[in-house]
Amino acid sequence: MEGSWRKPDYVSHKFQDPPRDWGIAARVASQHGVLSLAQLQDLGLSTSGVGKRVAAGRLHRVHHGVYSVIDPMLLTRPGRFMAAVLACGASAALSHRCAAAQHELRLGVRALVDVTTPHGKSRPGIRVHSAATLLPSDIILIDSIPTTTLARTLLDVAEDATRRELERAIDAAEQQRILDMSAIDDALSRANGRHGQATLQAVLREHKLGNTLTRNELEEAFLQICRHAGTPPDQANAWIPFPDGGGAAADFLWGARCLVIEVDGRDVHTTRSAFESDRRRDQRLATLGYRVVRFTWRQVMFAPGEVAGTLRALL
Repeated sequence: MEGSWRKPDYVSHKFQDPPRDWGIAARVASQHGVLSLAQLQDLGLSTSGVGKRVAAGRLHRVHHGVYSVIDPMLLTRPGRFMAAVLACGASAALSHRCAAAQHELRLGVRALVDVTTPHGKSRPGIRVHSAATLLPSDIILIDSIPTTTLARTLLDVAEDATRRELERAIDAAEQQRILDMSAIDDALSRANGRHGQATLQAVLREHKLGNTLTRNELEEAFLQICRHAGTPPDQANAWIPFPDGGGAAADFLWGARCLVIEVDGRDVHTTRSAFESDRRRDQRLATLGYRVVRFTWRQVMFAPGEVAGTLRALL
């Protein structure tokens, strides 16, 4: 019937006892394939009933008190995140680098799932952080998963991230237009001397927000050369508009010097069409008064001293 809920294909074969199983299937679909024991009990299963389904292969144990309708090895990353949060109780939230992944802050995720709870208890496969200062207002839902807010996440990751990683995370938030400075100030005011507090404050004070969001390893390597040479750019991936419409994205821009630096990857600029397009673009920038200088992947990765010397001469 039009408008009725349709049972997902990946759980359809697991449930054979309607109407109870329809409720389980609906809950599973909204939680990335996992449920807690308490949720299964709320849906009408007893503890022994859960045990029977586990024995029959209709449910699979992911963590103590958390079950999946598919092989846990096949869970998606959101499924693993949700399972870890459910395992840590009602007040828990995905946090640190895993929360950063949910906020799309471009930080690497480690093997263990980070979860913060006011009453931390170690669990296999989960990096549990105990925090009595975690408030309900510090938690939001992202893709149905309880997750620390952006402000709280930045404070958390500042504890073990490098300064550059923190800069990139803040730049990613700024690019998405989700950076709320008042919320960050509130989180910092409640930090109580946490290890990451001073680092986050320093980056917010000294870093040009949104100006160094590099897109790949090559751009990141070039940015570090610039910084070590004492010639940091005004902006990475800066948009320069053309008077008649359109524009060009400059890998690195020094606005006052009208200097644009492009770093050419090993494959991106090798086709004839890409070569021609790059030259036309460089010519348009030149008509606007910009100098365009290109460095190759090999120069950036294997001759950083030579690149730094050329930069100093240009600037």
